[in-house]
Amino acid sequence: VGGRERGNHQQQHQEKRADAGEATGGERRMAAAAAEGAAAPVAAAMRAVLARAGRAAERSGRAAEAVRVVAIGKTKPVSLLRQLYDAGHRSFGENYVQEFVTKAPQLPEDIRWHFVGHLQSNKVKSLVAAVPNLDMVEGVGNEKIANHLDRAVVSLGREPLKVMVQVNTSGEESKSGIDPSKCVELAKHVKLACPNLILSGLMTIGMKDYSSTPENFKALANCKLEVCKALGIPTEQFELSMGMSGDFEQAIELGSTNVRVGSTIFGPREYPNQKQN
Repeated sequence: VGGRERGNHQQQHQEKRADAGEATGGERRMAAAAAEGAAAPVAAAMRAVLARAGRAAERSGRAAEAVRVVAIGKTKPVSLLRQLYDAGHRSFGENYVQEFVTKAPQLPEDIRWHFVGHLQSNKVKSLVAAVPNLDMVEGVGNEKIANHLDRAVVSLGREPLKVMVQVNTSGEESKSGIDPSKCVELAKHVKLACPNLILSGLMTIGMKDYSSTPENFKALANCKLEVCKALGIPTEQFELSMGMSGDFEQAIELGSTNVRVGSTIFGPREYPNQKQN
């Protein structure tokens, strides 16, 4: 097991460097597109978000490229996501499996997709099968989902899939995720019992009452320390996904390496059909 763990650490470290390179490359592509006159509102909005994220990272003593901004396209048309892609961005995310598996095949294959919504076990295989460039599943909240993902990766013959354990730091029943007291147990299961998954970090959703959000984020940061200590993972190789449109700067200041921003980039969401899954 020790050799496998060292291999996983090395692989995660290499992927971390690749992600940092992608973040820097994305900024270069967007700057080049802007210089060539790309005036799409979403491109301008993303440049503003990247600038804000970079300043927040610097306030936390990190480089701007240490933070990944995932553009969440929930309810938005493919054409709008394509505008942002054409402006140079490559990290995108979706919340609903049905919408995701319809949109992803219509967009370029070098997009690094994140699934950030609640994932039901009966939708796991269809998600993994339909999106070969699925880079990460944020939101593994129980062993059952982890096991289904592990089996889906094997059956489809794809490379190991990066995942994050979702922690319910707010205690709200409406939110998915494991209780903070059980995050080490679930993280250990993913790392040791799911060989086709790569445990990349932890994820949480802050409360809508932003005055309470810092406690949610601090709780996840504490969970990270516990998991890294229990599993022998260097903290700099373990991610935190926390922060959305209303609180991503605060999340970055408290240690987030991955923020999920939708409406600030694409505008208010539209819900023509509330029965998405």
